[in-house]
Amino acid sequence: MKHPGPKSTMPAMPTRPAQTGVSLLEVLIAVVVLSFGLLGLAGLQLTSLRNNQSALERSSAVMATYSIIEAMHADRAAVTAGGFNHALGGSAPTAATFPAQSIATWLVMLQDALGPAARGSIACAAGTGACTITVEWDDSRGLGDGSNGPGGDDTQTIVTEVQL
Repeated sequence: MKHPGPKSTMPAMPTRPAQTGVSLLEVLIAVVVLSFGLLGLAGLQLTSLRNNQSALERSSAVMATYSIIEAMHADRAAVTAGGFNHALGGSAPTAATFPAQSIATWLVMLQDALGPAARGSIACAAGTGACTITVEWDDSRGLGDGSNGPGGDDTQTIVTEVQL
């Protein structure tokens, strides 16, 4: 039989309690991860606002197009005679006729809804009632992101063809 050795007279080492707090490094990492998440969320919000602005402008352009089409329906004789024809970028007509007043009002409505760079044109084929209405505006506040290169073209265009 073996004899157990002499017992140690040294006191036992105290055991460390389990860590219960959060270290400063862990808090710092959590703040950094949260910051990147919030930056991503802010970018997503910005993109959403830009897309909504562009959608609003497109809807306004379509409504303005239908507005002038309704005025053209009211005076089909002037449409077939070319009374509603208007060049893109041309100045507003000043005559006291219904077509001229309708076009002038329409151009003001375009600029109110789409900004000062907005412009429109109406081209009707003589005698047929087939018309093409074009609305152009600067969409740099909406989807215009310079993706067309430096100084890229942020012009949006809606073309509507109608047979009156």
